[in-house]
Amino acid sequence: MKMTDARDIKADRATVWAALLSPEVLKECVSGTQELTGSPEDGFQAVVTQKVGPVKATFKGTVTLTEMVEPESLTLSGEGKGGAAGFAKGAADVRLEEIEGGTRLHYDVDAKVGGKLAQLGSRLIDGFAKKMADQFFTRFQEVLEAPEDDEGAPTDEPPEAKKKGWLHRLRG
Repeated sequence: MKMTDARDIKADRATVWAALLSPEVLKECVSGTQELTGSPEDGFQAVVTQKVGPVKATFKGTVTLTEMVEPESLTLSGEGKGGAAGFAKGAADVRLEEIEGGTRLHYDVDAKVGGKLAQLGSRLIDGFAKKMADQFFTRFQEVLEAPEDDEGAPTDEPPEAKKKGWLHRLRG
């Protein structure tokens, strides 16, 4: 399953780049993430629970960032094993382009599944992969465009993010 799209984000390219490298932002943007640890240099370990059609599985896997050209492009790759449900893996080539008023984020995603999940049929799997990519990049855009209150603190970020202040740090 391959898909291509772009998002215009009202944030400068350096902020968008920093967000792509932030484990807090990635955890916030990947639906079903229970745990995400690690660093951009060494990769991230993730635990994600997803329901695909009738199959619900908890995937344990890795996320790596490669081919990084700061602040222009990178490849975000993930691979997870869901026990009896099978496996899922995918990659997103991300390119950042400066535009008036912010940054255009281009992405090309390629996703694959195997095992019990693959038996669900390509239409269901393709729809799920598209939904996951759309949700990730929509949430990523929302996180970066979150309004700030008068004191400079974001007003609509989740409580766990407020504790860490990651959005405020990104906006510097």
